[in-house]
Amino acid sequence: MRVGCPKEIKNHEYRVGLTPGAVREYVAHGHEVVIETKAGAGIGAEDDAYRAAGAKIVSSAREIFEKADMVVKVKEPQPEEWAQLREGQLLYTYLHLAPDPRQTEGLLGSGVTAIAYETVTDERGGLPLLAPMSEVAGRLAIQAGATALQKAHGGRGILLGGVPGVLPAKVTVLGGGVVGLHAARMAVGLGADVTILDRSLPRLRQLDELFAGRVHTRYSTIDALEEEVFSADLVIGAVLIPGAAAPKLVTREMLSGMKRGSVIVDVAIDQGGCFETSKATTHSDPTFEVDGVVHYCVANMPGAVPVTSAAALNNATLHYGLQLADRGLAALTENRHLRNGLNVHRGRVTNLAVAEALGYEGHAPETLLKSA
Repeated sequence: MRVGCPKEIKNHEYRVGLTPGAVREYVAHGHEVVIETKAGAGIGAEDDAYRAAGAKIVSSAREIFEKADMVVKVKEPQPEEWAQLREGQLLYTYLHLAPDPRQTEGLLGSGVTAIAYETVTDERGGLPLLAPMSEVAGRLAIQAGATALQKAHGGRGILLGGVPGVLPAKVTVLGGGVVGLHAARMAVGLGADVTILDRSLPRLRQLDELFAGRVHTRYSTIDALEEEVFSADLVIGAVLIPGAAAPKLVTREMLSGMKRGSVIVDVAIDQGGCFETSKATTHSDPTFEVDGVVHYCVANMPGAVPVTSAAALNNATLHYGLQLADRGLAALTENRHLRNGLNVHRGRVTNLAVAEALGYEGHAPETLLKSA
């Protein structure tokens, strides 16, 4: 199979879908790999490194989309990219379709078969291709929040960990999954006063044991949510419903009860955000203010640390990517966890959460793949 990797064009996105090490693996499996020139520049991987790994370098993304049987990316295709996709082609990348009707329409119109990293599953019920970026984003959320809390950035002017004789900042984490866990780890490490809210009692027990009393855990009710958000200096939105739009846990009305200069970091923004006032921002203009509350809603947070995040992403995606390259559509038929990643196939939506969120008819992927 001919596998192609274009340079990412989303604002301040420096990651790359295939590292030179990943290219070597595809080549070792007998596949031809085509890389757009400077695709790896953001992680310090020059064209010569890709050539040494066995890839062919081409001068434009257009050649990738024209020639590749499978396109491997990091972020969702932008309008100029989905316009170049075609029927029979595999697209393997993050998609986050539920809050993005335009992209969904574009992918349906192209006829492409699109596999979303964020809905591929594993034997334990986890999301193995989303997890590494959730780890990065959770940790970055605390760095971003700590910066936004500085007075010069519009925040309250609070040091996250405080100093002897001065109380630390209060951090509230909404969601105890991978993002929430890693955000709490970072915040605790900096000395903050941390509370995690979740609706899974087994998960709250796990977190309580893991942190050995260094964080507060609380079952998430409306009352609990309001109390914690109103008293927080920094609120991390770390809620995920796989494939679906994030629930709006914090309403516009609730902002009036928050401290002036407090900070919201909405890590769920890729799925539409879990704050009613959230809207996607970029690394070049990451924050905005609503009712005195600073919002940080960058939709590709891990892109800020591409060397770390591209390596972590490729470690996770390579195994499934090789299955797709080796077996094509048969890999989706044979591996139910990989099949769970199928979101769009030849003009039809195959992920039920996406279909429900956007008003499409959902099609069972097994049926469509069998007919193909």
